[in-house]
Amino acid sequence: MTIAEWLVESMVRLRDADVPNGRTDALVLLADFFETDKSWVHTHPEYKLDDLQIRELERLLKKRLNRTPLAYIRGFCEFYGRNFMVNSHVLIPRPESESFIDLVKTIDLEMPWIADIGTGSGCIGITTALEYPEATVHLYDIDSAALGVANYNGRHNGLALQYYEADLLSDLHFNYDIILANLPYVPRKLVTSPEITQEPALALFSGIDGLSHYRKFWKQVRKLERRPRYVLTEALESQHGSLETLAKNAGYKLVRTDVLVQMFTIDKGRNV
Repeated sequence: MTIAEWLVESMVRLRDADVPNGRTDALVLLADFFETDKSWVHTHPEYKLDDLQIRELERLLKKRLNRTPLAYIRGFCEFYGRNFMVNSHVLIPRPESESFIDLVKTIDLEMPWIADIGTGSGCIGITTALEYPEATVHLYDIDSAALGVANYNGRHNGLALQYYEADLLSDLHFNYDIILANLPYVPRKLVTSPEITQEPALALFSGIDGLSHYRKFWKQVRKLERRPRYVLTEALESQHGSLETLAKNAGYKLVRTDVLVQMFTIDKGRNV
């Protein structure tokens, strides 16, 4: 079987299984297998696969046919131009979350202390530390397995960061100037694809309306002895109004919105 023949057969099987973007996924699996890029695959259609290669490619393809997310099959995902290791213990980074980094870059604070709450793979906190080198960044998560993934990603990117196991803000080790919170916000019954069921529910779902974690979070913010100057959150656009109300009740006002990410700052004219 040649590469071209394997591609055609795989794309048909993926299509028949209703897997979206089957052609791209098949190309990526081939490119990863040969440790090259998609352009090499395109320019070597006549390359003959041996039996061992066909068996291994079939093993990978079956995972995708079973709706294992492509990022889990590959073992990594790109975020803000860098690769981060991912597995079933952590949510796959979404492009929309890159807005956290863009918004943090607009904050003019000298040597700020930043906490990444619910860090998962660590992509947001680690990228913040790389893009904002004068900042001190700490990463928090309730799941020790997720913190292990984040720790690996930090070391892989040449960083020696601090990682803490905690339930949201229940055990903050320091006072922070900025809090980044990409918390679960998917309504419990909103399952948009078979792939989403293979990501950790702990990192995705948050009650009937998707805001249970944020309600708890903003109550904790309100009770902090020293509240952060800025708080950044991510949620569905349909949830932004509700989040703004939760933030307002904690003494914060909306500064800016970028795609799904909102940035709040302390409302000095409001007592809580």
